[in-house]
Amino acid sequence: MQKYDYIITGTGASGLMLVYQMLTDGFFDQKQILLIDKEIKNQNDRTWCFWEEEKGVWDAVVSKKWSHVFFGSEDFSDTKDISPYKYKLIRSKDFYNFVFTFLQEKSNVTLVQEKLIGLVDEGDIVEVETDKRKYLGDKVFNSVLLSSAYKTQQRYPLLNQHFIGWFIKTETPIFEIDTATFMDFKVDQKGNTRFMYFLPTSETEALFEYTLFSKELLSKSAYETEIKVYLESKGIKEYQITEKEKGCIPMTCYEFRKQNSKNILHIGTAGGWTKPSTGFTFRNSERKVKKLVAFLKKNNDLSRFEKRTKFWYYDLWLLDFLSKENQNGAALFSRLFRRNKTIKILKFLDEETSFLEDIKIMSTMPIAKFLKIIWKRFLK
Repeated sequence: MQKYDYIITGTGASGLMLVYQMLTDGFFDQKQILLIDKEIKNQNDRTWCFWEEEKGVWDAVVSKKWSHVFFGSEDFSDTKDISPYKYKLIRSKDFYNFVFTFLQEKSNVTLVQEKLIGLVDEGDIVEVETDKRKYLGDKVFNSVLLSSAYKTQQRYPLLNQHFIGWFIKTETPIFEIDTATFMDFKVDQKGNTRFMYFLPTSETEALFEYTLFSKELLSKSAYETEIKVYLESKGIKEYQITEKEKGCIPMTCYEFRKQNSKNILHIGTAGGWTKPSTGFTFRNSERKVKKLVAFLKKNNDLSRFEKRTKFWYYDLWLLDFLSKENQNGAALFSRLFRRNKTIKILKFLDEETSFLEDIKIMSTMPIAKFLKIIWKRFLK
């Protein structure tokens, strides 16, 4: 069996971020790295969005930036300047091409197209089995969901952020290109937390995504009917659908980190790197990867990398609320955006706020309901 210093299973956002970050650090120049994925990624299979200040690591593949975001609901609607942040969009094809082109210049990286079957930590080495052969790795970083335990466990709520999106093109320029619609709850809620996500990429092109935070998925026609209704409500009747995308992101505080071992670390969605309360993964993974690379240069036990933070508890309480009162999600988010500055909310979601700032934000939520949720959680 071939042996590698590091094996990364899955070449999605987290896996490629990790190998890229490693190979921009001289510490890993002599390390042999193996990438395993069942497919070669070279298509626009997803869209990633995030906010950050100034220039970032991935600016070379950012296709659009916005300096304003719109929040809409029946109770409160407003457009906010989010300076010093920029809301950024990356198409996955651009991201894949950028990283794979970079990797082609590195002689210490091997990429194989194989399906992961299983991982076994033998204590001093990890055996990685694919549908074609076995490999040995000193350390393995796995972004492939190998267990469905997070779906069957009862301790932590599980919601899904599920959506279908249309990229459309109009004949005439109609879109205001400097504003991204972050959440527009002015759609029929139908007993769930539902909103439209709308990103204009030019005056004639935009992405419209009908999104839910709920347990059950919808039929394809149900999502697409709501997109049509929303477009008509905006007076958009003549358009061409140029692309479609769909997704389902688990929102849970299930402790994926407990599946880690000394030599195996689960990353990305498989490692719980998706922000539980929002479904955002790209920016969260970038932060985790930077910490992981620094960790690897000083530590040998991967089971010590992941730890609970105060934000894990905040996410858990919000998911407890949404799982019990999903029909009130629009009112909750409306209250949050009405009573707080948008840039403060973004800082909070980026897990960069102080405890005092956290208290100020949480004090704008329905206190009695959240205290009841916290108390019930404490008794479990």
